[in-house]
Amino acid sequence: MEIPSNWHETFFDGIAVDMWLRAVSEEQTKREADALERILNVDRGGTVLDVPCGGGRLSLALARRGYRVTGVDASAAFLAHARASDTGSRVRWAHRDMRSLPDAGAFDAAFCVGNSFGYLDDEGNAAFLDAVRRALRPGGRFVLETPMVLENVLGHLQPRPWWKVEDIHLLVENVYDASRSRLDIEYTFIRDGAVEVRRGTHRAFPYRELVSLLQQAGFAVTTERPWTREAHMVTFIATAR
Repeated sequence: MEIPSNWHETFFDGIAVDMWLRAVSEEQTKREADALERILNVDRGGTVLDVPCGGGRLSLALARRGYRVTGVDASAAFLAHARASDTGSRVRWAHRDMRSLPDAGAFDAAFCVGNSFGYLDDEGNAAFLDAVRRALRPGGRFVLETPMVLENVLGHLQPRPWWKVEDIHLLVENVYDASRSRLDIEYTFIRDGAVEVRRGTHRAFPYRELVSLLQQAGFAVTTERPWTREAHMVTFIATAR
């Protein structure tokens, strides 16, 4: 499966954005915002960085609770939706690469959740973690939630899962390439008889390697709960040193 390294620059547009915007309920967003508020451990009124923020659902949920949120994303389509949804202009939105973050040392906390980590090559993934560390004040927490822990990926990987979100069907073909430690994915979107095929790739990190990567970026690392092979997501709590 041939996938260009910059696949993520054009993936998040059109039908892919439409599906992701519809895929999560308001109830789930509330649960996730509740969890973030607890784990980030920042007083309301504190500064929080959401990167990448996608359509802005969690940025907006936290901003409504009184946090001063900055949402960063490289997708113009996602940010257009986020800005349109932000009727009270509560969030500062920034269209930029996740490796180039604003306001060094200005944030009390940051988070990267869902399936938003591991798009880049090894140098790029490390650069992202370095950028988050520079954006945080000493002692600030960074919550990194990811399904891309290798031991968990290999335990749960389905070759051809599929989902339906309203009028959009999504069929996925997963191929793990051990030589590159990457999960290569072919996405087939179907809506009203139209078919779009897109491809992406995620770096899958052995648990210890991901912890080391965070430590090398300048974080002390714990997890929300003890790691198990059964986990579908792992939530790392990284504190800036």
